[in-house]
Amino acid sequence: MDRRSFIRSSLSVAIAASLPGAHALALSLVHAPTSVPADIDAITGDGAEITLPRAAVQELSDSLKGKLLLPGGEAYDQARWLLQSRYDKYPAFIVQPTGAADVQNAVTFARENNLLLAVKCGGHSAAGKSSCDKGMQIDLSQLRNARVDRAAKTARIAGGSLLGELDHEAMAHGLVTTAGSVSHTGVGGLTLGGGFGRLGRRFGMSIDNVLEMDVVTPDGKFRRVGPESDPDLYWALRGGGGNFGVVTSFLFQLHEMQRDVVTGYIAYPLSEARQVLNFHAEYSQKVPDEMSIGASIGGRLGDDPGVGLSFIWSGDPARAEKYIEPLRKAGTVVFESIQTMDYVAVQRSGDIDDTRAFTGYMKSGFIKSISGDLVDAVVDNFEAHPDRATRFIFTHSGGAIGRVGNSETAFAHRDADYGLLSFVSWKTGEDGNEHTKYINSHWSNVEPFTSGFYVNDQFDQPQEMVSTTYRENFPRLLKIKQTYDPTNLFRLNANIRPS
Repeated sequence: MDRRSFIRSSLSVAIAASLPGAHALALSLVHAPTSVPADIDAITGDGAEITLPRAAVQELSDSLKGKLLLPGGEAYDQARWLLQSRYDKYPAFIVQPTGAADVQNAVTFARENNLLLAVKCGGHSAAGKSSCDKGMQIDLSQLRNARVDRAAKTARIAGGSLLGELDHEAMAHGLVTTAGSVSHTGVGGLTLGGGFGRLGRRFGMSIDNVLEMDVVTPDGKFRRVGPESDPDLYWALRGGGGNFGVVTSFLFQLHEMQRDVVTGYIAYPLSEARQVLNFHAEYSQKVPDEMSIGASIGGRLGDDPGVGLSFIWSGDPARAEKYIEPLRKAGTVVFESIQTMDYVAVQRSGDIDDTRAFTGYMKSGFIKSISGDLVDAVVDNFEAHPDRATRFIFTHSGGAIGRVGNSETAFAHRDADYGLLSFVSWKTGEDGNEHTKYINSHWSNVEPFTSGFYVNDQFDQPQEMVSTTYRENFPRLLKIKQTYDPTNLFRLNANIRPS
């Protein structure tokens, strides 16, 4: 331990020893940094192999209030875990910050050593980019807190928090904001990519409700960004993904809403898929912002495939039936489940069904409108298979999402009223090449109807597709990337590669 660390630790012990309950309190006040036993083999962002001196890594560990984790321990394995089991990566070491200062120290160390750097919030990255092999992972799981200001209708959310924490704390005050659809999703990843959710049509995307952010940029500086402070960075962070730094805190605008919402699912025979999807294409354009309707074809592994409509009504429950009844006329109803539920419970209802938790593969794209030709392409190329589960899902945008201009935030698909997700899964441990080839083949038939991809849902994110998915916003994003991250320290994302 160096002299400054020794003095700091000794002073903490001395202060603690003078207080009541000295022994227990002293132990709680003194941080015991990880002992780094040897030099560490690692890689740079460009993939070059390097060796980090033991003393340098020890100095980083000593500087942290949080933890530095090395391979071999249970805490390390929990921290590197990602929701998608296909990704099994082993960082050279992991930093678990407890505040912005720890994030600054970790980012500075990564920059000075040109380390490959990954940032994990909830571990939901569809592309597996919240961990890495032989680089540094910053795991934000110890940086979680949600604090609501009822009078201002805002919530201050720590950067490693999960959506369930935001929903729970806000709804306790009769307030909500758009926050995904799976409670164990990380607030950071969801929001930086755009942030869809069950309330998006009514209250806008997550990024439309971010008033300001605290972010550690690649130079290791702490910045509070908003419309009046670093406005270009504020613009870029709202949809530009993890390209620009680590957000340690979000300030969200909240909205008044009753706890109870009406939600449901209605199923129809697979033989009526074309009819039901065409109905959805027309009817979903007519409903008010309080209603969001999704359509799907396919099923889970082991189930017979079918076609279904799912919805949530967040307005006055007494008005719900007026908009639900037409759904029963879309086809022959073979199953119906409609109920009034607590909104927070609805947000948790998909936790065990999240497609990213299954061994599988997914493609995504944005759609301005659902044409008859697109419906034909989806239905005609659908193939049931006993060893795989295939689902094609139309998500519902529009409403408040579409009343923001394409260039007002970095997210560039405001004109899309729908998203299309194509997902295939198979039993863990089995070879999925056949199934992946199928979904890619199917996607080739529907891709001409789509534009770009949603960075939070796309498994493959080839560089050549990134500029097209950001559309007319890409030149501005590239300029901001070159200003704040010219060495591309934050590259494990839908990467805006600086020239």
